[in-house]
Amino acid sequence: MTIRRLPPELVSRIAAGEVVERPASAVKELVENALDAGARKIEIQADGGGLTRLLVADDGCGLAAEELPLAVERHATSKLAPGPDGALDLLRIATLGFRGEALPSIGAVSRLAIAARRAGREAAQILVEAGAVGPAAPAAFAGPHGARVEVRDLFYATPARLKFMKSERAEALAITEEVKRQAMANPSVAFFLDIEGKRVLRLPAETDGPEGRLARLAAVLGREFAENALLIDQVRDGVRLSGFAGLATFNRGNASQQHLFVNGRPVRDRLLQGALRAAYADFLARDRHPVAALYLDLDPTLVDVNVHPAKAEVRFRDPALVRGLMVGALRHALASEGSRSATTTAADALARFRAEPSAAGFSAWGAGGWSPRRDWAAPSLPGLAEASARLDVAQGVAEPERPMEGAPEPLDFPLGAARAQLHETYIVAQTRDGVVIVDQHAAHERLVYERMKAAMAEGGLASQALIAPQVVELDPADAERVAAKADELARLGLVLEPFGPGAVLVRETPALLGEADAAGLVRDIADDLAETGAAMALAERLEAVASTMACHGSVRAGRRLAAAEMNALLRQMEATPHSGQCNHGRPTYVELKLADIERLFGRR
Repeated sequence: MTIRRLPPELVSRIAAGEVVERPASAVKELVENALDAGARKIEIQADGGGLTRLLVADDGCGLAAEELPLAVERHATSKLAPGPDGALDLLRIATLGFRGEALPSIGAVSRLAIAARRAGREAAQILVEAGAVGPAAPAAFAGPHGARVEVRDLFYATPARLKFMKSERAEALAITEEVKRQAMANPSVAFFLDIEGKRVLRLPAETDGPEGRLARLAAVLGREFAENALLIDQVRDGVRLSGFAGLATFNRGNASQQHLFVNGRPVRDRLLQGALRAAYADFLARDRHPVAALYLDLDPTLVDVNVHPAKAEVRFRDPALVRGLMVGALRHALASEGSRSATTTAADALARFRAEPSAAGFSAWGAGGWSPRRDWAAPSLPGLAEASARLDVAQGVAEPERPMEGAPEPLDFPLGAARAQLHETYIVAQTRDGVVIVDQHAAHERLVYERMKAAMAEGGLASQALIAPQVVELDPADAERVAAKADELARLGLVLEPFGPGAVLVRETPALLGEADAAGLVRDIADDLAETGAAMALAERLEAVASTMACHGSVRAGRRLAAAEMNALLRQMEATPHSGQCNHGRPTYVELKLADIERLFGRR
């Protein structure tokens, strides 16, 4: 086969395909350029899903006329700082767009116009059409400084790429999501987005600090996130993790509401996503996902942001440190909230009290009082009518307790005083300003599980000797990593030792696991050590078994409890971390405020 040198315009279009996959990719690159230029206000406009027209205008430092030709030249950049020896330092990247590929890549597949002005200089513009660069020329420009980049007919020079674009609506949605991510990463910058001439986002600049960041996150993710968010701020060995994570009971059916940032850059990193999932593993079912916006800040030399053309992935020098920091910080924050449950739990419960069609009934509350209507049913919660019919007053209703002298009133406790038990499953408690309904089995399951975890942490775990020690063959490097963790694994009940250059000998396994697959367990641990440096597989398996045992060892639904037992359960919940949700991520209690109940009955 003959080797041919590709023409420059084709090289540019191939490179453009790596950097600019769709209109949202172009928006990302242009917004990052504006941020690197120190912009405090960024305006984005998109027509035709961004394929017809894109506009990004900012109030950053701008460009001088003589810099415009360089700005659209491949691998020309102002964002790499010289090192001590005067050479450009690729190991200390403190900017977002540093490759010098974005503008020439966009210009290679579209009609690109850039107008800019540096403070105190005349404005200038330059045009690029399918890679052909025109001369710089004077331009009209509103404002003392900044840049205005307009992209028309994106991918017109590569018609094959247009065939793979989604609908205009889908592309517009992708642009919106990208602007939201950039806005969450930079709360002190104002963002304005118009699509097809309609206002989509209006995000004014927020103050620096956690309050401003939470205000921006609430504007993007919704007020409910702000109400159920936990502040995260931990530092370990020079690496800082900050941001907000949702309560365990505030979760979603997919991971789309997980936003991760490294040194101000939105990323999709498997290590960080895995650490987030591991931190919530104790509290969520497998098909539920936490909501979080987490910001990792570390020395640029400790992270490689140059591993992907679109800069969407990163690589850490010490992944175990990063994973450990994330898991520890999130679990600490969740533990500090004790028995707190998401506000949406009560909202969902109240939503069940809704009007439903019925053959007979009464109308909703109005100015004229109650009047008969045939298409309305009384507000009802499933099972409530049956519960009232079955309630045994002699044994199901708790007598008000008389507190000892100096002790707090039962109604002043966070979960109040037990008043009744419904269906031998749900405890009804009264607080000063509302009603609490507790799932007795789910609550006790969490209490038992937390006690088992504490016992595991304090005294280690019992192990069981294998009748015949088992040899597990591994890659030599994996075997060496596993053997190096022998002492740590022994505290978890797994006793092993090196057995030649590519194997380990397993002598004992954790008694809690019963008949364990020693070979599979060791291989999973080896994979964890290779990826993160931590043996998470064994710890997570032990916690999963402890969770199952706690489920079987807790108070079952259908058991009638005395008043003292119900109140004892409430007090234990208040003193136990994570008691707001069971081991499967479901809430253990629902609190209905008196004001909400009064609104249901038209009293407010």
